[in-house]
Formats: sequence, C-alpha cells, structure tokens
Amino acid sequence: MTIRETNRARVIPLRPLPAPPGPAPSREPLWRDLVGEVLRRERRSQGRTLKDVAAAARISMPYLSEVERGRKEASSEVLAAAAQALGLTLADLLALAQGELIRLSAARSRSTGHHGHPGRPAGPGTGSGAMGTVRLAA
Repeated sequence: MTIRETNRARVIPLRPLPAPPGPAPSREPLWRDLVGEVLRRERRSQGRTLKDVAAAARISMPYLSEVERGRKEASSEVLAAAAQALGLTLADLLALAQGELIRLSAARSRSTGHHGHPGRPAGPGTGSGAMGTVRLAA
C-alpha cells in the first residue's frame, strides 16, 4: 500500500451533528457583521453606490461589498477610509456599530430570558441594565 493510499484510508468525512429539537440558540452578533451593516445602511441612506464609496475610500468594490456583508474582517485603516468616504469618522462608525450591538444584545436577552453573563451576577456594570448600559474600563 502506498503512502497516498494509507492517507486516503485514514480520512473520515465529518458530517454536521443534527440540530437539537426546538428553536435554534441565538449567537452573539459578530463585530464584522455589525460594522458591515452600519456601512451598508449609511451608504444606502445617502443614495450612493458601492462603486462610488469604494472609489472615494480607495478600496476595491468587491472588498467593500465583502465588508458590508460581514464576510471580511476589515482593518482599522480600511474602516476609517470607508467611514470618511461616507462623511463619518472612525469613531462615528464604531459608535453606530456599538449602538447596534447594544440593541441586538438587549433584544437577545429579552427573547432568551438571559440577563448578564454566565457566571457573573447581573447588576450595575454588567451591561444588563434596563437601558442596555455598557461600561468600558480604561
């Protein structure tokens, strides 16, 4: 038996496990999805095309599309360029994405009945307040 045949014999195809019964568990939103959604929403609200914003930001149109769809984790330089092309600062873009994260997290907590983080008590400073307050420490 050759090495190739031996290696082929050891490959075991993996199949996804069947989903457990009941509603699918919700997952934490990904930062790239949130930032991409904010970029897309801002671009569309300005009535601008991907081509226009990509050219103004000096990034490729396919790459900007991937970023907007949350398929690429863009660098801070790319995010700053895209934000500037939309008339925003990087801080504006990140603040909008943070607001979206807070909104989604609050909705997720209400729908699942979870409050706070596993292993941490709910209360001030845990991000579980009625207003969805998030406190960041320097």
